[in-house]
Amino acid sequence: MGSPGMRVAPDVLIYLMAMSACVAFAHFRKSQEREHRAIELEASLAQAKLQALRMQINPHFLFNTLNAISTLVHTNPQTADEMITDLGELFRASLESSSEHEISLGRELELLQRYLAIEQRRFGERLKVEQDIEPEILPARVPTLILQPLVENAIRHGIERQADVGIIAIHAAREGSQIKLSVSDNGKKPFNAAVLAANRQGIGLANTRSRLQQLYGTEQSFTVGDGELGGWTVEIKIPFCPAPTTKATS
Repeated sequence: MGSPGMRVAPDVLIYLMAMSACVAFAHFRKSQEREHRAIELEASLAQAKLQALRMQINPHFLFNTLNAISTLVHTNPQTADEMITDLGELFRASLESSSEHEISLGRELELLQRYLAIEQRRFGERLKVEQDIEPEILPARVPTLILQPLVENAIRHGIERQADVGIIAIHAAREGSQIKLSVSDNGKKPFNAAVLAANRQGIGLANTRSRLQQLYGTEQSFTVGDGELGGWTVEIKIPFCPAPTTKATS
């Protein structure tokens, strides 16, 4: 028979193995918890960045609109008053969607119409808006207030500087697994078009580009180029995301 010390050895070995397994499991759980917290923190930072980008767009638009209203207060007070009413309606509708990073294309176009009502009062017959929207994609999801800065940019750089009638064309169509949104204008280009192209990359377009990158990563595209109307076209492509379907209740 072996000595008592030799009989104890297997028990000690089993104990040490059990303790090692417990320690390894505890480290594994802590590692998982740290990874989970890191993922949550990254998601929170991404949401905060998206919200900050949206908050930069609204003040930019507000500044431009109030400046337009101030020029009409004495020369055309009725139009200025109507613009203030439209601005209030736009902000109210925007606040209703403030917690959503994506809304339906139909809802997005409703918000855009409130903005266009302001600019239409400002420019009158000098501004013509054309829309070509595929009805079947109206329920699809798009970033909230994604079209307004594109139209604002077209008006500011393409329409504001010319005396002739300015045309803004808004298109929305499905291309396979993506939705293509584009805004074009007939603004006249200066001789040095490269300079104008660089100047057009202001707050609105820069924020739009950043929001698209945050929301869709490499599954989106954002381009600025020559337009069919003679001015510029800003084009966005994002994944097509149909509206969620609801089950019929019996």
